[in-house]
Amino acid sequence: MVSGGLAVIYLIVAILLIIFLTSRFRMNAFIVLLVISFLYGLAVRLPLGKIIENIRSGFGGTLGYIGIVIVAGTIIGTILEKTGGALSMTNAILKLVGSKRSPLAMSIAGYVVSIPVFCDSGYVILTPLNKALAKKTDKSMAVMAVALATGLYATHCLVPPTPGPIAAAGILGADLGMVIGLGLIVSIPAMIAGYLWAVLFAKKYDIKPVLEESYDSLMKKYGKLPSAWLSFIPLLIPILLILLKSLSNPRLNVIPPGKWADFFNFIGDPVTALLIGVFLSLFLVKKEMLGEAVHGWMADGIKNAAIILAITGAGGAFGAILKSSPMGDFLGNTMSGWNLGIFLPFIIAAALKTAQGSSTVAIITTSSIMAPLMGTLGLSPALAVLAIGAGAMTVSHANDSYFWVVSQFSDMEVPVAYRTYTTATLLEGLVSIIIVALLSLFF
Repeated sequence: MVSGGLAVIYLIVAILLIIFLTSRFRMNAFIVLLVISFLYGLAVRLPLGKIIENIRSGFGGTLGYIGIVIVAGTIIGTILEKTGGALSMTNAILKLVGSKRSPLAMSIAGYVVSIPVFCDSGYVILTPLNKALAKKTDKSMAVMAVALATGLYATHCLVPPTPGPIAAAGILGADLGMVIGLGLIVSIPAMIAGYLWAVLFAKKYDIKPVLEESYDSLMKKYGKLPSAWLSFIPLLIPILLILLKSLSNPRLNVIPPGKWADFFNFIGDPVTALLIGVFLSLFLVKKEMLGEAVHGWMADGIKNAAIILAITGAGGAFGAILKSSPMGDFLGNTMSGWNLGIFLPFIIAAALKTAQGSSTVAIITTSSIMAPLMGTLGLSPALAVLAIGAGAMTVSHANDSYFWVVSQFSDMEVPVAYRTYTTATLLEGLVSIIIVALLSLFF
Protein backbone atom coordinates (compact mmCIF):
# COMPACT_ATOMS: atom_id res chain seq x y z
CA MET A 1 0.00 0.00 0.00
CA VAL A 2 0.95 3.65 -0.35
CA SER A 3 2.23 5.81 2.52
CA GLY A 4 -0.17 7.39 5.01
CA GLY A 5 0.55 10.89 3.73
CA LEU A 6 -0.25 9.94 0.15
CA ALA A 7 -3.44 8.19 1.33
CA VAL A 8 -4.54 11.47 2.93
CA ILE A 9 -3.90 13.36 -0.32
CA TYR A 10 -6.03 10.78 -2.14
CA LEU A 11 -8.73 11.25 0.52
CA ILE A 12 -8.79 15.00 -0.16
CA VAL A 13 -9.13 14.29 -3.87
CA ALA A 14 -11.92 11.80 -3.11
CA ILE A 15 -13.82 14.38 -1.04
CA LEU A 16 -13.47 16.99 -3.79
CA LEU A 17 -14.78 14.46 -6.31
CA ILE A 18 -17.77 13.68 -4.09
CA ILE A 19 -18.57 17.39 -3.79
CA PHE A 20 -18.04 18.03 -7.52
CA LEU A 21 -20.10 15.08 -8.76
CA THR A 22 -23.01 15.53 -6.35
CA SER A 23 -23.29 19.31 -6.63
CA ARG A 24 -22.13 20.13 -10.16
CA PHE A 25 -23.53 17.14 -12.03
CA ARG A 26 -26.28 16.26 -9.49
CA MET A 27 -25.17 12.64 -9.55
CA ASN A 28 -26.86 10.36 -7.05
CA ALA A 29 -24.80 10.13 -3.86
CA PHE A 30 -25.20 6.31 -3.75
CA ILE A 31 -23.41 5.85 -7.07
CA VAL A 32 -20.82 8.51 -6.26
CA LEU A 33 -19.88 7.00 -2.89
CA LEU A 34 -19.60 3.48 -4.31
CA VAL A 35 -17.49 4.58 -7.29
CA ILE A 36 -15.23 6.67 -5.04
CA SER A 37 -14.86 3.67 -2.72
CA PHE A 38 -13.55 1.57 -5.60
CA LEU A 39 -11.28 4.33 -6.90
CA TYR A 40 -9.86 5.10 -3.47
CA GLY A 41 -9.17 1.42 -2.81
CA LEU A 42 -7.32 1.16 -6.12
CA ALA A 43 -5.42 4.41 -5.50
CA VAL A 44 -4.06 3.29 -2.11
CA ARG A 45 -3.25 -0.13 -3.64
CA LEU A 46 -5.46 -2.33 -1.53
CA PRO A 47 -5.53 -5.93 -2.83
CA LEU A 48 -8.35 -6.26 -5.37
CA GLY A 49 -10.11 -8.94 -3.37
CA LYS A 50 -9.86 -6.79 -0.24
CA ILE A 51 -11.58 -3.87 -2.01
CA ILE A 52 -14.62 -5.99 -2.86
CA GLU A 53 -14.65 -7.59 0.58
CA ASN A 54 -14.57 -4.22 2.35
CA ILE A 55 -17.27 -2.70 0.18
CA ARG A 56 -19.58 -5.66 0.77
CA SER A 57 -18.94 -5.87 4.50
CA GLY A 58 -19.13 -2.11 4.98
CA PHE A 59 -22.39 -1.83 3.06
CA GLY A 60 -24.04 -4.84 4.68
CA GLY A 61 -22.71 -4.20 8.17
CA THR A 62 -24.00 -0.63 8.26
CA LEU A 63 -27.46 -1.54 6.98
CA GLY A 64 -27.59 -4.55 9.27
CA TYR A 65 -27.23 -2.17 12.22
CA ILE A 66 -29.67 0.56 11.27
CA GLY A 67 -31.52 -0.47 8.09
CA ILE A 68 -34.72 -1.66 9.81
CA VAL A 69 -34.66 1.36 12.11
CA ILE A 70 -34.55 3.79 9.18
CA VAL A 71 -37.43 2.05 7.39
CA ALA A 72 -39.57 1.85 10.54
CA GLY A 73 -38.91 5.51 11.41
CA THR A 74 -39.85 6.60 7.89
CA ILE A 75 -43.09 4.59 8.03
CA ILE A 76 -44.04 6.30 11.32
CA GLY A 77 -43.36 9.69 9.73
CA THR A 78 -45.47 8.83 6.68
CA ILE A 79 -48.44 7.73 8.81
CA LEU A 80 -48.18 10.88 10.95
CA GLU A 81 -48.28 12.90 7.73
CA LYS A 82 -51.17 11.04 6.08
CA THR A 83 -53.43 10.92 9.15
CA GLY A 84 -52.95 14.53 10.14
CA GLY A 85 -51.12 13.45 13.29
CA ALA A 86 -48.38 16.00 12.61
CA LEU A 87 -50.97 18.79 12.48
CA SER A 88 -52.63 17.46 15.62
CA MET A 89 -49.32 17.67 17.50
CA THR A 90 -48.81 21.20 16.17
CA ASN A 91 -52.28 22.27 17.30
CA ALA A 92 -51.61 20.91 20.79
CA ILE A 93 -48.37 22.86 20.99
CA LEU A 94 -50.13 26.00 19.67
CA LYS A 95 -52.80 25.74 22.38
CA LEU A 96 -50.12 25.29 25.03
CA VAL A 97 -47.92 28.18 23.89
CA GLY A 98 -50.69 30.50 22.70
CA SER A 99 -51.42 32.07 19.31
CA LYS A 100 -49.75 35.33 20.38
CA ARG A 101 -46.47 33.40 20.44
CA SER A 102 -47.19 31.62 17.16
CA PRO A 103 -43.52 31.73 15.95
CA LEU A 104 -42.46 29.87 19.11
CA ALA A 105 -45.31 27.40 18.66
CA MET A 106 -44.23 26.65 15.08
CA SER A 107 -40.60 26.35 16.13
CA ILE A 108 -41.50 23.78 18.81
CA ALA A 109 -43.84 22.00 16.39
CA GLY A 110 -41.07 21.76 13.83
CA TYR A 111 -38.71 20.45 16.52
CA VAL A 112 -41.12 17.62 17.37
CA VAL A 113 -42.35 16.78 13.86
CA SER A 114 -38.85 16.53 12.36
CA ILE A 115 -37.80 13.71 14.69
CA PRO A 116 -39.66 11.13 12.57
CA VAL A 117 -40.39 13.25 9.44
CA PHE A 118 -37.78 14.67 7.03
CA CYS A 119 -37.41 18.43 7.44
CA ASP A 120 -38.37 19.05 3.79
CA SER A 121 -41.59 17.05 4.17
CA GLY A 122 -42.30 18.54 7.59
CA TYR A 123 -42.02 22.06 6.19
CA VAL A 124 -44.43 21.29 3.35
CA ILE A 125 -46.90 19.63 5.74
CA LEU A 126 -46.90 22.55 8.17
CA THR A 127 -46.72 25.43 5.67
CA PRO A 128 -50.52 25.91 5.25
CA LEU A 129 -50.88 26.15 9.03
CA ASN A 130 -47.82 28.40 9.26
CA LYS A 131 -49.25 30.80 6.67
CA ALA A 132 -52.69 30.77 8.27
CA LEU A 133 -51.19 31.64 11.65
CA ALA A 134 -49.06 34.40 10.10
CA LYS A 135 -52.23 35.96 8.69
CA LYS A 136 -54.23 35.45 11.87
CA THR A 137 -51.56 36.93 14.17
CA ASP A 138 -50.24 39.53 11.69
CA LYS A 139 -46.70 38.13 11.69
CA SER A 140 -44.25 38.45 8.82
CA MET A 141 -43.72 35.23 6.87
CA ALA A 142 -39.98 35.82 7.27
CA VAL A 143 -40.39 35.37 11.04
CA MET A 144 -42.74 32.39 10.75
CA ALA A 145 -40.66 30.69 8.06
CA VAL A 146 -37.35 30.97 9.90
CA ALA A 147 -38.93 29.87 13.19
CA LEU A 148 -40.46 26.76 11.61
CA ALA A 149 -37.48 25.94 9.39
CA THR A 150 -34.92 26.13 12.19
CA GLY A 151 -37.12 24.13 14.57
CA LEU A 152 -37.34 21.38 11.96
CA TYR A 153 -33.61 21.57 11.23
CA ALA A 154 -32.53 21.20 14.86
CA THR A 155 -33.82 17.66 15.30
CA HIS A 156 -33.34 16.69 11.65
CA CYS A 157 -29.57 16.86 12.09
CA LEU A 158 -29.23 15.84 15.74
CA VAL A 159 -31.94 13.47 17.00
CA PRO A 160 -32.65 9.89 15.85
CA PRO A 161 -34.73 8.30 14.42
CA THR A 162 -34.00 10.88 11.72
CA PRO A 163 -31.92 8.81 9.25
CA GLY A 164 -28.76 10.98 9.24
CA PRO A 165 -27.96 10.71 12.97
CA ILE A 166 -28.98 7.02 12.95
CA ALA A 167 -26.57 6.33 10.09
CA ALA A 168 -23.78 8.20 11.86
CA ALA A 169 -24.42 6.23 15.07
CA GLY A 170 -24.21 2.99 13.11
CA ILE A 171 -20.99 3.90 11.30
CA LEU A 172 -19.27 5.18 14.46
CA GLY A 173 -20.66 2.48 16.76
CA ALA A 174 -22.36 4.98 19.08
CA ASP A 175 -25.01 3.96 21.60
CA LEU A 176 -28.28 5.13 20.04
CA GLY A 177 -29.92 5.89 23.39
CA MET A 178 -27.03 8.15 24.34
CA VAL A 179 -27.22 9.89 20.96
CA ILE A 180 -30.95 10.51 21.47
CA GLY A 181 -30.53 11.74 25.04
CA LEU A 182 -27.62 14.06 24.32
CA GLY A 183 -29.14 15.03 20.96
CA LEU A 184 -32.27 16.29 22.70
CA ILE A 185 -30.06 18.36 25.02
CA VAL A 186 -28.05 19.88 22.15
CA SER A 187 -30.98 20.48 19.82
CA ILE A 188 -33.02 22.56 22.30
CA PRO A 189 -30.50 25.47 22.42
CA ALA A 190 -30.18 25.15 18.62
CA MET A 191 -33.95 25.51 18.23
CA ILE A 192 -34.05 28.46 20.65
CA ALA A 193 -31.22 30.17 18.75
CA GLY A 194 -33.16 29.81 15.50
CA TYR A 195 -36.35 31.11 17.12
CA LEU A 196 -34.62 34.15 18.61
CA TRP A 197 -32.98 34.90 15.26
CA ALA A 198 -36.44 34.78 13.66
CA VAL A 199 -38.16 37.13 16.10
CA LEU A 200 -35.26 39.53 16.61
CA PHE A 201 -33.68 39.72 13.15
CA ALA A 202 -36.02 38.28 10.50
CA LYS A 203 -38.83 40.57 11.68
CA LYS A 204 -37.05 43.39 9.79
CA TYR A 205 -38.39 41.86 6.58
CA ASP A 206 -42.15 42.29 6.23
CA ILE A 207 -43.48 39.52 4.00
CA LYS A 208 -47.24 39.15 3.78
CA PRO A 209 -48.45 35.54 3.60
CA VAL A 210 -50.06 34.48 0.33
CA LEU A 211 -52.92 32.62 1.92
CA GLU A 212 -54.41 29.58 0.23
CA GLU A 213 -56.92 29.04 3.05
CA SER A 214 -57.67 30.32 6.52
CA TYR A 215 -56.86 28.49 9.75
CA ASP A 216 -60.51 27.47 10.19
CA SER A 217 -60.94 26.21 6.62
CA LEU A 218 -57.67 24.29 6.90
CA MET A 219 -58.94 22.46 9.97
CA LYS A 220 -62.28 21.75 8.25
CA LYS A 221 -60.46 20.25 5.25
CA TYR A 222 -58.72 17.70 7.44
CA GLY A 223 -61.93 16.94 9.30
CA LYS A 224 -61.50 15.37 12.71
CA LEU A 225 -57.79 15.11 13.46
CA PRO A 226 -56.48 12.27 15.63
CA SER A 227 -56.06 13.16 19.28
CA ALA A 228 -52.81 14.86 20.23
CA TRP A 229 -51.76 12.25 22.79
CA LEU A 230 -52.30 9.43 20.27
CA SER A 231 -50.20 11.41 17.76
CA PHE A 232 -47.31 11.82 20.20
CA ILE A 233 -47.27 8.17 21.36
CA PRO A 234 -45.69 6.54 18.23
CA LEU A 235 -42.83 9.02 18.59
CA LEU A 236 -42.34 9.16 22.35
CA ILE A 237 -42.68 5.46 23.24
CA PRO A 238 -39.82 4.25 20.97
CA ILE A 239 -37.56 7.06 22.22
CA LEU A 240 -38.31 6.20 25.86
CA LEU A 241 -37.69 2.49 25.22
CA ILE A 242 -34.34 3.18 23.56
CA LEU A 243 -33.36 5.43 26.48
CA LEU A 244 -34.31 2.65 28.93
CA LYS A 245 -32.03 0.26 27.06
CA SER A 246 -29.18 2.70 27.56
CA LEU A 247 -29.89 2.80 31.31
CA SER A 248 -29.45 -0.99 31.44
CA ASN A 249 -25.83 -0.59 30.35
CA PRO A 250 -23.69 -2.18 33.12
CA ARG A 251 -21.27 0.77 33.02
CA LEU A 252 -24.03 3.14 34.18
CA ASN A 253 -25.08 0.81 37.02
CA VAL A 254 -28.67 2.17 36.92
CA ILE A 255 -30.44 -1.13 36.15
CA PRO A 256 -28.40 -4.05 37.57
CA PRO A 257 -27.70 -7.10 35.36
CA GLY A 258 -30.50 -9.66 35.40
CA LYS A 259 -33.91 -10.35 33.91
CA TRP A 260 -35.02 -6.70 33.94
CA ALA A 261 -31.84 -5.58 32.21
CA ASP A 262 -32.29 -8.35 29.61
CA PHE A 263 -35.91 -7.29 29.08
CA PHE A 264 -35.02 -3.62 28.60
CA ASN A 265 -32.17 -4.58 26.29
CA PHE A 266 -34.67 -6.48 24.15
CA ILE A 267 -37.60 -4.08 24.13
CA GLY A 268 -35.35 -1.02 23.96
CA ASP A 269 -33.31 -2.26 21.02
CA PRO A 270 -33.89 0.29 18.24
CA VAL A 271 -35.33 -2.40 15.95
CA THR A 272 -37.89 -3.54 18.53
CA ALA A 273 -38.68 -0.01 19.73
CA LEU A 274 -39.29 1.43 16.25
CA LEU A 275 -41.41 -1.55 15.16
CA ILE A 276 -43.55 -0.98 18.27
CA GLY A 277 -43.81 2.64 17.13
CA VAL A 278 -45.05 1.51 13.71
CA PHE A 279 -47.87 -0.51 15.25
CA LEU A 280 -48.76 2.31 17.66
CA SER A 281 -49.00 4.71 14.72
CA LEU A 282 -51.78 2.56 13.23
CA PHE A 283 -54.06 3.68 16.08
CA LEU A 284 -54.11 7.08 14.35
CA VAL A 285 -55.71 5.58 11.24
CA LYS A 286 -59.48 5.65 10.77
CA LYS A 287 -61.03 2.21 10.42
CA GLU A 288 -62.10 2.77 6.83
CA MET A 289 -58.53 3.77 5.91
CA LEU A 290 -56.74 0.94 7.71
CA GLY A 291 -56.35 -1.16 4.55
CA GLU A 292 -54.87 1.77 2.65
CA ALA A 293 -52.52 2.50 5.55
CA VAL A 294 -51.24 -1.08 5.80
CA HIS A 295 -50.80 -1.52 2.05
CA GLY A 296 -50.29 1.93 0.55
CA TRP A 297 -48.91 4.23 3.24
CA MET A 298 -46.42 1.69 4.57
CA ALA A 299 -45.25 1.08 1.00
CA ASP A 300 -44.79 4.84 0.59
CA GLY A 301 -42.70 4.92 3.75
CA ILE A 302 -40.50 2.08 2.48
CA LYS A 303 -40.04 3.87 -0.85
CA ASN A 304 -39.10 7.09 0.95
CA ALA A 305 -36.54 5.17 3.01
CA ALA A 306 -34.96 3.40 0.02
CA ILE A 307 -32.70 6.23 -1.13
CA ILE A 308 -31.47 6.88 2.43
CA LEU A 309 -30.75 3.17 2.87
CA ALA A 310 -28.76 3.11 -0.35
CA ILE A 311 -26.70 6.20 0.54
CA THR A 312 -26.14 4.97 4.10
CA GLY A 313 -24.91 1.58 2.88
CA ALA A 314 -22.61 3.23 0.37
CA GLY A 315 -21.25 5.47 3.11
CA GLY A 316 -20.55 2.37 5.18
CA ALA A 317 -18.69 0.85 2.22
CA PHE A 318 -16.59 4.01 1.84
CA GLY A 319 -15.84 3.94 5.57
CA ALA A 320 -14.71 0.31 5.41
CA ILE A 321 -12.31 1.13 2.57
CA LEU A 322 -10.92 4.07 4.56
CA LYS A 323 -10.43 1.86 7.63
CA SER A 324 -8.37 -0.58 5.58
CA SER A 325 -6.12 2.15 4.20
CA PRO A 326 -3.09 3.66 6.01
CA MET A 327 -4.95 6.96 6.16
CA GLY A 328 -6.49 6.31 9.60
CA ASP A 329 -3.28 5.72 11.53
CA PHE A 330 -1.51 8.59 9.78
CA LEU A 331 -4.28 11.14 10.43
CA GLY A 332 -4.80 9.90 13.97
CA ASN A 333 -1.14 10.26 14.86
CA THR A 334 -0.87 13.63 13.12
CA MET A 335 -4.10 15.22 14.35
CA SER A 336 -3.80 13.96 17.91
CA GLY A 337 -1.27 16.78 18.40
CA TRP A 338 -3.51 19.45 16.88
CA ASN A 339 -5.91 19.47 19.85
CA LEU A 340 -8.96 19.97 17.59
CA GLY A 341 -10.86 17.37 19.58
CA ILE A 342 -14.61 17.40 19.02
CA PHE A 343 -14.27 20.33 16.58
CA LEU A 344 -12.61 18.12 13.92
CA PRO A 345 -15.79 16.23 12.86
CA PHE A 346 -17.70 19.53 13.00
CA ILE A 347 -15.27 21.25 10.63
CA ILE A 348 -15.28 18.35 8.13
CA ALA A 349 -19.09 18.07 8.16
CA ALA A 350 -19.55 21.84 7.84
CA ALA A 351 -17.19 21.97 4.86
CA LEU A 352 -18.99 19.09 3.15
CA LYS A 353 -22.44 20.50 3.91
CA THR A 354 -21.61 23.98 2.66
CA ALA A 355 -19.95 22.62 -0.47
CA GLN A 356 -22.46 20.01 -1.64
CA GLY A 357 -25.74 20.89 0.09
CA SER A 358 -27.13 17.65 1.52
CA SER A 359 -27.04 17.31 5.30
CA THR A 360 -27.53 13.53 5.08
CA VAL A 361 -24.65 13.08 2.63
CA ALA A 362 -22.45 15.33 4.78
CA ILE A 363 -23.29 13.30 7.91
CA ILE A 364 -22.68 9.91 6.30
CA THR A 365 -19.48 10.94 4.50
CA THR A 366 -18.01 12.62 7.59
CA SER A 367 -18.86 9.61 9.73
CA SER A 368 -17.07 7.37 7.25
CA ILE A 369 -13.99 9.62 7.38
CA MET A 370 -14.03 9.79 11.19
CA ALA A 371 -14.58 6.08 11.85
CA PRO A 372 -10.89 5.06 11.49
CA LEU A 373 -9.80 7.99 13.71
CA MET A 374 -12.07 7.48 16.72
CA GLY A 375 -9.75 5.24 18.72
CA THR A 376 -6.66 7.36 18.17
CA LEU A 377 -8.38 10.68 18.84
CA GLY A 378 -10.24 9.34 21.87
CA LEU A 379 -13.57 10.94 20.96
CA SER A 380 -16.89 9.84 22.43
CA PRO A 381 -18.83 8.20 19.55
CA ALA A 382 -22.13 9.79 20.67
CA LEU A 383 -20.64 13.28 20.88
CA ALA A 384 -18.87 12.78 17.55
CA VAL A 385 -22.26 12.00 15.98
CA LEU A 386 -23.66 15.25 17.40
CA ALA A 387 -20.62 17.28 16.31
CA ILE A 388 -21.12 15.92 12.80
CA GLY A 389 -24.82 16.80 12.97
CA ALA A 390 -23.95 20.34 14.08
CA GLY A 391 -21.61 20.68 11.11
CA ALA A 392 -24.24 19.26 8.75
CA MET A 393 -26.55 22.21 9.44
CA THR A 394 -23.78 24.76 8.79
CA VAL A 395 -24.89 26.26 6.41
CA SER A 396 -27.97 25.77 4.22
CA HIS A 397 -27.91 27.81 1.03
CA ALA A 398 -28.71 27.57 -2.69
CA ASN A 399 -27.21 24.09 -3.24
CA ASP A 400 -29.52 22.63 -0.55
CA SER A 401 -33.02 21.51 -1.58
CA TYR A 402 -34.32 22.54 1.86
CA PHE A 403 -33.24 26.14 1.19
CA TRP A 404 -35.56 26.23 -1.82
CA VAL A 405 -38.41 24.54 0.05
CA VAL A 406 -38.20 27.18 2.80
CA SER A 407 -37.83 30.16 0.47
CA GLN A 408 -40.37 29.16 -2.18
CA PHE A 409 -43.10 27.90 0.15
CA SER A 410 -42.76 31.07 2.23
CA ASP A 411 -42.72 33.50 -0.73
CA MET A 412 -39.28 34.81 0.27
CA GLU A 413 -36.98 36.26 -2.36
CA VAL A 414 -33.59 34.56 -2.53
CA PRO A 415 -31.58 37.51 -1.07
CA VAL A 416 -33.98 37.67 1.87
CA ALA A 417 -33.73 33.93 2.39
CA TYR A 418 -29.94 34.24 2.52
CA ARG A 419 -30.11 37.06 5.07
CA THR A 420 -32.71 35.43 7.32
CA TYR A 421 -32.67 31.65 6.90
CA THR A 422 -29.08 30.89 5.80
CA THR A 423 -27.65 33.03 8.59
CA ALA A 424 -29.99 31.27 11.03
CA THR A 425 -28.57 27.86 10.08
CA LEU A 426 -25.06 29.19 10.63
CA LEU A 427 -26.08 30.36 14.11
CA GLU A 428 -27.75 26.99 14.83
CA GLY A 429 -24.64 25.07 13.85
CA LEU A 430 -22.33 27.26 15.96
CA VAL A 431 -24.59 27.07 19.02
CA SER A 432 -24.86 23.30 18.63
CA ILE A 433 -21.11 22.69 18.47
CA ILE A 434 -20.55 24.95 21.49
CA ILE A 435 -23.02 22.85 23.51
CA VAL A 436 -21.39 19.63 22.25
CA ALA A 437 -17.98 20.97 23.27
CA LEU A 438 -19.31 21.76 26.74
CA LEU A 439 -20.80 18.26 27.04
CA SER A 440 -17.44 16.77 26.01
CA LEU A 441 -16.02 18.10 29.28
CA PHE A 442 -18.31 15.70 31.18
CA PHE A 443 -18.71 12.68 28.84
